[in-house]
Amino acid sequence: MIEEINFGDLRNIYNNFQYTDGEIYFADNITSFPTLTKAFKVNFFAFGFCLNGEIQLHLNGNEHTLKRFDGIFVDARTVVDLGHYTPEFRCIILGFSTGLGFNLINKSLFEAAMQIRSNPVIHFNPEEVELMLHYYGLAKFKIEHTNLNFGRETMGYIVQALLYDLLSNVSQHIENEKSNILRQGDKLFRRFVIMLADGKVRQRSVQNYAAELCVTPKYLTSICRAHAGRTAGELIAQSVVNRIKQLLLYSDLSIKEIAAEMEFDNLSFFGKYVKKHLGHSPNTFRHINGYGK
Repeated sequence: MIEEINFGDLRNIYNNFQYTDGEIYFADNITSFPTLTKAFKVNFFAFGFCLNGEIQLHLNGNEHTLKRFDGIFVDARTVVDLGHYTPEFRCIILGFSTGLGFNLINKSLFEAAMQIRSNPVIHFNPEEVELMLHYYGLAKFKIEHTNLNFGRETMGYIVQALLYDLLSNVSQHIENEKSNILRQGDKLFRRFVIMLADGKVRQRSVQNYAAELCVTPKYLTSICRAHAGRTAGELIAQSVVNRIKQLLLYSDLSIKEIAAEMEFDNLSFFGKYVKKHLGHSPNTFRHINGYGK
């Protein structure tokens, strides 16, 4: 049976991590993978950037070779089988949770993300290599200078900027005839993700989204499971919670106004929903996260 590696397991797999906050994992100078000797399935997103040497690996049975200054994107629910790597092999690993990954996808980046799923190795040109190394240096500087740490959100912004630059350049590395080929299920999932990524998601019912997409709730959930390993309801809840967190932490709206903005029937139901998903009442969540300071 294939071992499954969850995001929280990363700290134990390679102890030379530089940063982890529950959503982002960053490790550099990786020269070996001592505990990963068999095929395993990752339940998170990951990006690797080879600093030196090369490594051969299989993703979902497809063989790939990563050489110096190549990048590789590993989609969630991917089966990884590490093969031979040269003695001088070194790489950076950036892992991020599925919740954060889906929150970063927007309309303009979806096609690029779909292309990466079938063409995961990216051969960067010299300017792109320089850009990746700048991101690497910025992340290391922030991590190593804790006196300049302005909160975990800034690391998220660095990751988001890196991914945007990465995905925006993907089309330059993929054959033109493949760039617009999406299966019907891919197109449906794309439309669903775009609906969730518009930043204004309020509906919490799978039925409402399915009706707008002209499919049954069961079919929409099956497509989401195939593409993301999560149900439509789970993806909707993640988007709703992300929006609530933004409003609680970065808006001047009152709790009552946020509940109305998110179209909850009453304040009590909103409070229970927030406590279920964030572990605290809306006011407490604001307080412990430094709102207004």
